[in-house]
Parts: sequence; C-alpha cells; structure tokens
Amino acid sequence: MDYIKAFLVGGFICLIAQLLMDGTKFTPAHILVSFVTSGVILTAIGIYEPIIKFAGAGASVPLLGFGYSLAKGAVEGVDKSGIIGIFSGGITATAGGVAAAIFFGYIMAVIFNPKTKK
Repeated sequence: MDYIKAFLVGGFICLIAQLLMDGTKFTPAHILVSFVTSGVILTAIGIYEPIIKFAGAGASVPLLGFGYSLAKGAVEGVDKSGIIGIFSGGITATAGGVAAAIFFGYIMAVIFNPKTKK
C-alpha cells in the first residue's frame, strides 16, 4: 500500500508540473523555482509534513520535497546555531542531494550530447 500512496502522490505532483508546462508559458526553470518555493511555504504553514508522512518518497523526492528539506533544515539550524542556522541549516540538510545531482548531471553530460530546447 505504501508504494501505491507514493506513486499516486508523486504522480499527482508530476501531473501538476506537466500541466503547467503544457498549459502555460512557464519554462522548466520557472516550475522548478515555483515548486521548491511552494514546498517551503507548505512546510512553513504545516501542510506538507502530513503529506510526507502519508506518501513517503512520493512526496519527499519531487521538487516540493526539496523545499520541504530546505525548510526543515533551516528550522533545525536555528534551533542548533541561532540566527545563522537559517542559512547553514538548509544547506546542510540538502547537501547530499545537491552533490548527487551535480555528479550524476555531469556524468550524463559526458555520456550523452546535451542540447538546448528550441
């Protein structure tokens, strides 16, 4: 049942992104920033935590989950280091994901011939 919940929630998040790409003039960069910011806002008002608990990886892996991780890291950083934790907490919480994205993005760029979208 956990797999089904993760699939449905993750799929719904991806559906929203696809509808935004097809129905608006948003670029993938606009959608990325919108989703990460939405994840932070939904976490701040207490909506995204129950979604994470319900769907697990289906909610934590998409871009909204990255915003959630940033917000949770900032809160933990403030608890641990005071006001400077606002900046260091989010970076610390998401460093592994960012490093993996850079590494695998580089590997894919070396293996394949990247092209810009026209």
